[in-house]
Amino acid sequence: MKTKTTLNITGMHCASCSANIENVLKKETGVKSANVNFATEKAYLEFDSIEISIARIQKIIEKLGYKASEEGFGKEMEDHHKEEKIQEVKDLKIRLITALIFGIPLLYVSMGMMVGLHIPKIIEMNQHLIQFLLTTPVIIVAFKLYISGLKAILRRAPNMDSLIFIGTSAAYAYSVAISLSTWLNIKTYGMKELYYEIAAFILIFILLGKYIEAITKGKTSEAIKKLIGLQPKEATIIRTRELRSHNLDSSLRSELKNNEEIKIPISEVKVGDIILVKPGEKIPVDGIVIDGYSGVDEKAITGESIPVEKKKDDEVIGATINKTGVLKFKATRVGKDTMLAQIIKIVEEAMGSKAPIQLLADKVSLYFVPIVVVIAIVSFAVWIFAGYPFSFALIAFIAVLIIACPCALGLATPTAVMMGTGLAAKNGILIKSGKALEIARDLDMVIFDKTGTLTKGEPSVTDIIKISARGGSAFGGKNDVSENLVLQIAASVEKNSEHPLAQAIVKKAKEKNLALSEVEGFQAIPGYGVTADLENKKILFGTRKLMTNNQINPNIIEEKMIILEDQGKTAMILAVEKDIIGIIAVADTLKDYSREAVEMLHKMGKKVAIITGDNKRVGQAIAQQVGIDRVLAEVLPQEKSAEIKKLQSEGNIVAMVGDGINDAPALAQANLGIALGTGTDVAMETGEIVLIKDDLRDVVIAIDLSKYTLNKIKQNLFWAFFYNIVGIPIAAGVLYPFTGWLLSPIFAAAAMAFSSVSVVSNALLMKLYKPRIIQ
Repeated sequence: MKTKTTLNITGMHCASCSANIENVLKKETGVKSANVNFATEKAYLEFDSIEISIARIQKIIEKLGYKASEEGFGKEMEDHHKEEKIQEVKDLKIRLITALIFGIPLLYVSMGMMVGLHIPKIIEMNQHLIQFLLTTPVIIVAFKLYISGLKAILRRAPNMDSLIFIGTSAAYAYSVAISLSTWLNIKTYGMKELYYEIAAFILIFILLGKYIEAITKGKTSEAIKKLIGLQPKEATIIRTRELRSHNLDSSLRSELKNNEEIKIPISEVKVGDIILVKPGEKIPVDGIVIDGYSGVDEKAITGESIPVEKKKDDEVIGATINKTGVLKFKATRVGKDTMLAQIIKIVEEAMGSKAPIQLLADKVSLYFVPIVVVIAIVSFAVWIFAGYPFSFALIAFIAVLIIACPCALGLATPTAVMMGTGLAAKNGILIKSGKALEIARDLDMVIFDKTGTLTKGEPSVTDIIKISARGGSAFGGKNDVSENLVLQIAASVEKNSEHPLAQAIVKKAKEKNLALSEVEGFQAIPGYGVTADLENKKILFGTRKLMTNNQINPNIIEEKMIILEDQGKTAMILAVEKDIIGIIAVADTLKDYSREAVEMLHKMGKKVAIITGDNKRVGQAIAQQVGIDRVLAEVLPQEKSAEIKKLQSEGNIVAMVGDGINDAPALAQANLGIALGTGTDVAMETGEIVLIKDDLRDVVIAIDLSKYTLNKIKQNLFWAFFYNIVGIPIAAGVLYPFTGWLLSPIFAAAAMAFSSVSVVSNALLMKLYKPRIIQ
């Protein structure tokens, strides 16, 4: 049985840690996929719960030297996680300050004379002892790094801490050996330099880097924290006799009166509870209004700045704010089923996902530390064989180990993905994966479904045309076909259908107070129309194809059909037995900003197409109104994915934008499926990008933001690779024969510490992004 779960992992110190955990988990039987994200400190897993348990997975991770715990949900979980992060930053700050208290005097003692500072004679005479006493507390303060690094070496999976452990231990051990030799008058063969300050300041810079990184890394996930923070802690429910089964304390339950208001924790709200929300309060869960009228601020969820009016039978979304009136609603989705919970889940999974561009960095991270150790040993050996002093070779050895930074490689992609998906969520766009970001950037064609996507999906009857008198006489002896009779017959048949066009016809009949008859043998034929039996007569209502397939010639009304279709109206033919008795035309209004969205896509160099079940004339009329290039007309629901396939075979990278169940196969077939959040759950599940607002300009923002995010990822990866490719050879001493300059391990530590910080800071600059439509 396939199961998905997310584990919080503590103890990871670099990208090599996450790469190692991921590599081990992927080899385990029963684990289908594993994605360990260093930036979010989470493991996203899909596994077969029959073959392997979550407890077993946790034990595997713990054997590797890390802690793993299952992720909870809600504000309580976020509060706990926040406390842990605050404590981590606080702990790093204390350790950094303590290290500086000893490190600054050490710098004065060890290097004061080099810069012309006066050093008292007593200090000068006791250099070895004082430097030893000032360095050792710094080693103790940073001892966690030593434990982590040593454990990783013993597990044969060295990480960044292992490099720090080897490098600083070598400098410290060498200095202690020289000090002991001096105190015991043992011959040192010309080796007299002390490197205490190198060991100490490497650790100080590492602690400084980790402290800044912890602060900045936390800021990249602010979007998800804000989403979790939206959830109210309490709800006011109206207790009725029917709802007394609620999990309340028995003594409290007995005291409650019918229709009494009571505040309960959000976790105790159940589906079916009646909830009261007063002006200024947050709506606690999703539901349907049963009484009241108010304006609701949905900006936090949908990005819509104008409050949305809510009345009886309207849906309300949890975590939105009731602005003006009092609302009473019935809870329909609670806990993990609410829209907010689903949004949080999608955003979290997206933040933890990997863009294909990250695969190279992952491969490098897995082998990075062993390769660096080999380079350090080779550089040491080369300088020794070249006749240089041991101390010179040792400096090069330490500098290579310390300057290498797998962290920058590990943070380059996830921090940008976290910021990008967070910014998208803030704009009412849910991007489900890093892969979706990369595809969105490369799109060259966007296809819109017509009904419900380009149009509002709220059609209305515009024309009723009577054609023949013969068919009318079949009903109650009437000799004339009237417009009302055409509408009455069509509505009687269509009342059994849920199609938007059918609902528009039924609505029109009700407005005219027409009595609808019962029909038998109703059959809906997708893409063609409907058939039924009324008063023992066969009724057909639909397209020309439906008529032709039933041996009815539609040519007699072709001129009238063309006139209607050229106006962008959907014209449907009504036939009784073999006689065409009327035409009903229905038109849908275009959504706000449809034309603007298409124009902006054209400016971005994208081709735009419309796909519809309507005939070509209707499709072209709509396309002309919005400025679309290509029309795919008379496409049956089951044929939509085949049409997408054809376009892909032409070399197009295709995005499909749709909202209905019949769009799901096309959304899945497209390179990128973009689903409207106002559509069906099936479409939302299939789409890799979900637009919460009913605003097609968000398609443009999604593509633009994806391009922006991928550019940031490229910048980060460039600097991460460039830093290591240039820094490691310089640390090894390649410039020394030409310049006489060898990089100090202290400067190597400073460069390493700030390389990862610079990558995270570059990702944080994404906060300055402004959507294209408001630039």
